[in-house]
Amino acid sequence: MLNLFKLFEMQRQLDERIEKEHPRKPGEDRLAKKILALMVELGELANEWRGFKFWSNDQNPRTTKIVRCHACGGQGFFLGFENSQEDCMYCEGTGIQEETNPLLEEYVDCLHFILSIGLELGITEIHNLSSDKGADLLFMFMEVNESSIILIQYAIDGNDAYSSIAYIDMFGKFLGLGEMLGYTWEQIEEAYMRKNAENHSRQERGY
Repeated sequence: MLNLFKLFEMQRQLDERIEKEHPRKPGEDRLAKKILALMVELGELANEWRGFKFWSNDQNPRTTKIVRCHACGGQGFFLGFENSQEDCMYCEGTGIQEETNPLLEEYVDCLHFILSIGLELGITEIHNLSSDKGADLLFMFMEVNESSIILIQYAIDGNDAYSSIAYIDMFGKFLGLGEMLGYTWEQIEEAYMRKNAENHSRQERGY
């Protein structure tokens, strides 16, 4: 079950931190920047999906990426006394630092901006939001993108009521896209929380 209130709250805390570290400049349209950032992330998500790459024989989604252990160089061991092998304590001898899902990571990057756009519009919770799935993944990408364009047009016109409607429509299509990519809400929520923690760490490091 979708717990959007919790995610909106987590996003609000992250946004407040970013606002503190990167204050708005006079006249800056941060909503427009967030929507453009969403479009960029949608492009990166599509790039990991690869289903539009008619020129390539490899159109399989990028759902697994293995990051080799930096400590042992992916070998899983160190050479000890008289060339004896000792398991790397950082990766426990696997040679793998972590295994990631690039497609899901890009999806939750998009989710961060969608939640942030909602907060910009004064939306902190959506009740009974349902996914809006289409028949074709290719067109679902374009529908989410088109919805974001409609949203910014209403926002520029100062039409708050229609902006909220357009936002909920975009969010529903985005959830439908996630389902069509094969993800459950539980997987999405877990991945969002991991990336949210990473984004806080990035702010600490002066990203």
